Amino acid sequence: MKITDKFLWGGSVSAAQCEGAWDEDGKSPVQVDYAGLGTTKDRRYVYYRAEDGTRGKIRQHETLPAGAKYELFDDIHYTNHVGIDFYHHWREDIALFAEMGFTTFNTSISWARILPHGIEGGVNQAGVDFYRQVFEECRKYGMDPIITLYKYDEPVYFEETYGGWENREMIRQFTEFAKVCFTEYKDQVNKWLTFNEINILTHFDILADFNSGGQQTSYTKLHNQMVAAAQAVIEAHKINPENKVGCMIAGLCTYPYTCDPKDVLGAYKFFQEGFCYCADTMVRGYYPSFAQRIWRERGVINDFIKPKDTEILKQGKSDFLAFSYYMSNVFTTHDAGTELLNAGAQGRLKNPYLEASDWGWQIDPTGYEYFLHYLYDRYQVPLFDVENGLGAFDKVEEDGSIHDEYRINYLRKHIRHLMKAREDGVDIFGYTTWGPIDLVAFTTGQVEKRYGFIYVNIDDQGNGDLKRIRKDSFYWYKKVISSDGKDLGE
Repeated sequence: MKITDKFLWGGSVSAAQCEGAWDEDGKSPVQVDYAGLGTTKDRRYVYYRAEDGTRGKIRQHETLPAGAKYELFDDIHYTNHVGIDFYHHWREDIALFAEMGFTTFNTSISWARILPHGIEGGVNQAGVDFYRQVFEECRKYGMDPIITLYKYDEPVYFEETYGGWENREMIRQFTEFAKVCFTEYKDQVNKWLTFNEINILTHFDILADFNSGGQQTSYTKLHNQMVAAAQAVIEAHKINPENKVGCMIAGLCTYPYTCDPKDVLGAYKFFQEGFCYCADTMVRGYYPSFAQRIWRERGVINDFIKPKDTEILKQGKSDFLAFSYYMSNVFTTHDAGTELLNAGAQGRLKNPYLEASDWGWQIDPTGYEYFLHYLYDRYQVPLFDVENGLGAFDKVEEDGSIHDEYRINYLRKHIRHLMKAREDGVDIFGYTTWGPIDLVAFTTGQVEKRYGFIYVNIDDQGNGDLKRIRKDSFYWYKKVISSDGKDLGE
């Protein structure tokens, strides 16, 4: 299946992490609107008022305790409330992306702007109009937008009314949201992603970091999301036969720590659980055989699969496989006294052959090439890399320049291996860095964990004038795009 005639270069952001304007123009709150700050060593918390009146906190994706309500507290700073204020700077920001030569742009549509109180609350026209302007602006500059429907930001209304994704009513709610988007933006968008990094729901169970309400709950929620995604694919094809709809899976490239066969088998099972469980189901249209083992080992009863779901998954297979790739992990069955990484890192076990970022994310461009081959060999559908980038502390020099050679080096090495994979026949049709402009980090809520080619003058406490400043990497990426990845500035 041909997705596009030319390779697409650009950048990726999300509504919740960049837009700000958290309560403007009819938008309702989402979970991260109640989340504070984390650190380089730990994730952020979301705060609530318990039924007994005490203040409590949970991690993102965890279930709100019964009787509790999300609440804002005066001593907590909420970075997502302003983000980088893309909501009021989008014309300026898209012009900067165009200056770099972007041929695509990926962002998400905030469900809370379109249907802030679900189907029953009706469509918020101000939200619909906002995204139409954004997409039209992209088209004006020759960008072919690839748009994500869901990026961890359903309205809090759904959690308070239905209990969230454990309730199958969410399938209907999401499908109607998707239909509104496919219909309203039919003339601006024909490439879509359903759920961003859908496998995140069970990642944290697998990594034993925290448990989002129990594994039965996690796998029930995940199933409902995969059925909702499949139903959205079906509706997208009905509304516009030109639509191409992909799934998006968080990259989980895992190596055995030793050549012990137990480590090799364990690493493969880790990859099955963390990546293939979702990708197999959404690309092939049915649960993989090893799902039975996962459910058995985790004490999960698969009664969440209803008779009609099997046909929906089959009919709503993804047209392409999108993914993120930041790092690789290692797995071992041994207690080798190996060094652990920061709590914010995915795998936490240090690979002695790799360097890591300040947040403990292990930098592995060779693993990127390996991962691309592995995915295409396994799935034989077009690939799209939605997220690849380096979060780092940036320094603004006295003359206003920002010399981020470390970011250029990270991206250069990864793009080099991307080009090798393309030359070797891997069918990948696009690459968007995370993120082309500084934004609020999902895991820690920090703005100072900077990813962008464009610096935004705001700190973790909200100080700054939001001025946009081009970094050295801005000019470097412009050359990469204009040369179709051949000029990496070496």
